[in-house]
This record gives sequence, structure tokens and C-alpha cells, in this order.
Amino acid sequence: MSWGAFFPYVAVMAAVTYLIRMLPLTAFRKPIRSRFIRSFLTYIPYAVLGAMTFPEVLYSTGDLRTAAAGVAVAVILAWRGKGLLTVAIAACLAVAAAQGLMLLL
Repeated sequence: MSWGAFFPYVAVMAAVTYLIRMLPLTAFRKPIRSRFIRSFLTYIPYAVLGAMTFPEVLYSTGDLRTAAAGVAVAVILAWRGKGLLTVAIAACLAVAAAQGLMLLL
């Protein structure tokens, strides 16, 4: 990619990012009082992250069975309130163990 094309792309990305962050600030000048809307807006980042991440998790290892093992461990540990680092490391270890088991079979 040439530098002549690179900088316009960066400028467009910066403008879009700025607009996405500034539009709510200019549109909603008063605090949002509705509990429903506030709770809805609170959970949007988690829902978007989950929708973007979860489908790729199932195909990241190349074998659905080993990916399911990692997802199962991650869900169980997250449900029990473990930290993000603990959940991620345990899920990776579960995938590695499942792949090792698949090699033995």
C-alpha cells in the first residue's frame, strides 16, 4: 500500500471513530433517567464483544471438539466468578489437553 493511500484511510477511520464517540455526547445533553435504557446501554459492549468473539472461538483450533472443550472450561470458570486471566489460561490449557488427547486417539 502506498503512503498516498494510507493517510486518507487513517483520516477516515479517525473521523468515524470521533463521530461515534461524539454523537451521543451532543445528542443526549441531559442524563438518561430511564433504568431500562441505562441498563440496556450498559450491556451493549458485552453483547457486541460476545457476538464478535464467540463464533471465531469455535473455529480457531481447527477441530470443533477441542474448541468446545476450551469453551466449556471458560464458561464454567467464568460462571464461578474467576478472573479473566484465569479463565483464558485455563481455556487454553483445556484446548491443549484436548488436542493432545486427540493425537493419542
